[in-house]
Amino acid sequence: MKNKSEEDEIKTEEKGNGKNGGKILEKKKDKSAEEIKYEIQELTPSQIVKELNKFIIGQDNAKKSVAIALRNRWRRKNVQDTLREEIMPNNIILIGPTGVGKTEIARRLAKLSNAPFIKVEASKFTEVGYVGRDVESIVREITDLSVTMVKSEKSVTVQKKAEYLAEERILDILVPPIKRRDTAEQAQPLGFTAQTAEQEKEDNFKTRERFRDMLHDGQLDQRIIEIDISGDNFPVMQVLGPIGLEDMGINLQDMFGNLMPKKMKKRKMTIAEAKVALTQEEANKLIDMDSVVKEAIRRVEEFGIVFLDEIDKIAGSDSKSHGPDVSREGVQRDLLPIVEGSNVSTKYGMVRTDHILFIASGAFHISKPSDLIPELQGRFPIRVELNSLTEEDFVKILTQPENALLKQYIALMKSEGIELEFDEESIKEIAKIAAEVNEQVENIGARRLHTILTTLLEDFLFDAPDKIKTKKILVTKKIVGENLREIVKNRDLSRYIL
Repeated sequence: MKNKSEEDEIKTEEKGNGKNGGKILEKKKDKSAEEIKYEIQELTPSQIVKELNKFIIGQDNAKKSVAIALRNRWRRKNVQDTLREEIMPNNIILIGPTGVGKTEIARRLAKLSNAPFIKVEASKFTEVGYVGRDVESIVREITDLSVTMVKSEKSVTVQKKAEYLAEERILDILVPPIKRRDTAEQAQPLGFTAQTAEQEKEDNFKTRERFRDMLHDGQLDQRIIEIDISGDNFPVMQVLGPIGLEDMGINLQDMFGNLMPKKMKKRKMTIAEAKVALTQEEANKLIDMDSVVKEAIRRVEEFGIVFLDEIDKIAGSDSKSHGPDVSREGVQRDLLPIVEGSNVSTKYGMVRTDHILFIASGAFHISKPSDLIPELQGRFPIRVELNSLTEEDFVKILTQPENALLKQYIALMKSEGIELEFDEESIKEIAKIAAEVNEQVENIGARRLHTILTTLLEDFLFDAPDKIKTKKILVTKKIVGENLREIVKNRDLSRYIL
């Protein structure tokens, strides 16, 4: 039977941890090469750019630099051991006005890289010794993220076993197994024989299998049962202090877990909910957390990518301001050793930052990249300038990407049973107005399209579905002109509305 074979498989693997433990370890070693391929997808630079083109219009130089940096991670992994450690990542600074695609490149890169990736705002950090987040929390956060990533991957591999074990626990509640009777020690009921015991065992097995079939068919999903699930004995305790412990999250359960028994709590829930809860619990038992942590740290050190947004906000010297500015030059000094390469203490152990790739971005409206301290400038050797968006770019942004704004609004109105359409002239008019407002008021790039489309479609979005009788709305150049032209002409009004 299928379930017995699964049970036998689990038993044989448990036995393997003893005498044949070496064989299992060998299999794991063979697997690590496959895991490297899985971590960083083998996309060539041109393929990476092609993927980015699906969501980002223009900015070819930035896409090219990012694609090369990402591919270099894979290339370095295939270099001989002696030279591999010496190859450092070329960190990048993306320079360009707001709304041209800097952050969008980071978001799409995270999905493409399939590696530990974190996006942080540089302006949120303060100098060590002051209240606030210190820069080492970046490494702690990316390590946490990597552990979660590896854990979810491992849980997929043990999912079938976990589901089987969870099913057995539910069946134990529905059809309790027969307790073994020791004839020598216990008084047996009158007429009890070995044949009776065998029959009782067989009946129990048949009942159990019948319930198993019902469980698979979903017939028992709504039945309420009471299950025992493990609960945390201790909450996570946050330690406040000037040395960055606030991010370490010291968990007393981890410290005293071996000394005190695990607390079990009873909960009533439907069988459908119990399947999920028990499968998760069994999966956690099957996962070796030591190997998860080891693999997660390796991934961060070898493939980690940190995207530092708003780096221009920490540029500039303290001397220009009145009093100390704990979010500027001090943060740069603290950031320097992490970008250069150092060891950072996390709750999982020490993490080396030598080979983590840093991509910084900033508008640099007020400050310049040269306002950063010289040492930090040297650690970002590649500088890429992103261009301001033109009217033609706006037309492409509205129509070409897979997540284009017009496609989003069409989908929203379709949910109300209304078909929304834009003719070619109306799209050009929207792009033209966006470019004009950006020139006259403040250049916020593609974000201007959000404000313009919201203003343009406000009445349609408000009146749908009860006040709009027609099932099809066609947005023409005339409608765009009527709804937006007056606001655009009145520059004072457009400051507040658009």
